[in-house]
Amino acid sequence: MKKLVLIAVMSTVFAAPLQAETKSADVKANAPEKYTVKKGDTLWDIANRYLKDAWRWPEIWQANQQIRNPHLIFPGDNLLLCHIQDRAVVAVDAGGGCDEVIANFNNKASVSGGNGQYKLSPQIRVEDLSVAIPAIPLQAIRAYLSDSRVMGAEDFAKAPYVVSGESKRVITGQGDKVYVRGTDITLGASYGVYRKGVRYDDPETKEFLGFEAEDIGAGKVTAVLDNIATLELARTTQEVRIEDRIFASEARAVTPIFYPSNPEGVKEGRIIRIMSSLGSGGLNSVVVVNRGERDGVKQGHTFALYQRGGIIRDRAKDDLVRLPSERAGLAMVFRTFNKVSYAIILRASTTITVGDEIRPPISGD
Repeated sequence: MKKLVLIAVMSTVFAAPLQAETKSADVKANAPEKYTVKKGDTLWDIANRYLKDAWRWPEIWQANQQIRNPHLIFPGDNLLLCHIQDRAVVAVDAGGGCDEVIANFNNKASVSGGNGQYKLSPQIRVEDLSVAIPAIPLQAIRAYLSDSRVMGAEDFAKAPYVVSGESKRVITGQGDKVYVRGTDITLGASYGVYRKGVRYDDPETKEFLGFEAEDIGAGKVTAVLDNIATLELARTTQEVRIEDRIFASEARAVTPIFYPSNPEGVKEGRIIRIMSSLGSGGLNSVVVVNRGERDGVKQGHTFALYQRGGIIRDRAKDDLVRLPSERAGLAMVFRTFNKVSYAIILRASTTITVGDEIRPPISGD
């Protein structure tokens, strides 16, 4: 069976050993010998072209661990599937085809001290990282990368808030000024305007997990007097109201720089909300799960989705029993908070609903 190691030409380098004994993920029988990366491709798309289990990406991509961002690939890159001994290697074609790929691999890989550790010397290419293909479809998650947040009750309570609109209006919109009250407001800084939204509670422990901070708009502070500031609204999604809160704008890259990985050690969890839906979703739907940074969840963690089994009555024993959960898809985390995370559904064999389970995936998911 073919095994896959992916090597790319990237912009930065760091030193780290490759464990030779690490088992690589299985390559699909119909994996292309050549593929030109196109604008609109995602890392998930490319992983699916080559791997039976796309979430096992690090097992193949970390085979070239001297690259700081080994997941980055650029439109126009020509990928080659080459064969080195009993392994398959996918590399960016530098012009010499598989012969050059194999020669470079053999020349630059060395075993040190018999400990099975490889040291590789990748080529270097300077690229604008914003041009790199994203890990997942940006159009589905763009708003959730910067405009959405999950906050604790204390965060809302202590945040500066709107006390009045221009000319004492109660409701204001884009282009208007509002006056906010609070401490640590910085003149000239940009702030987002938020309203307390959906409350998240753990469906099993009933623990309070946070409030969805509903994005209302954004603006810039143009004047400050003591603890009162003027905020000029540059963008609004709806009317700004008295007592809406403001939080400092986050500097967050639009392109998500992460790659699929297995959330080893993270406990099973549940979907607690499906965004922009009354409770069900499918491919490319954004969901909220009840596992976050405190649970070890990171960007790129890919969970298997299981449709929670229904409850039926056993007529023979006259009691209620729950049916087993059934595998339903895959979702990748793209943003984390302390107690919850946002994930996007990348594979769905049935409708995904609130309450469905998330688990670390196994081969075949």
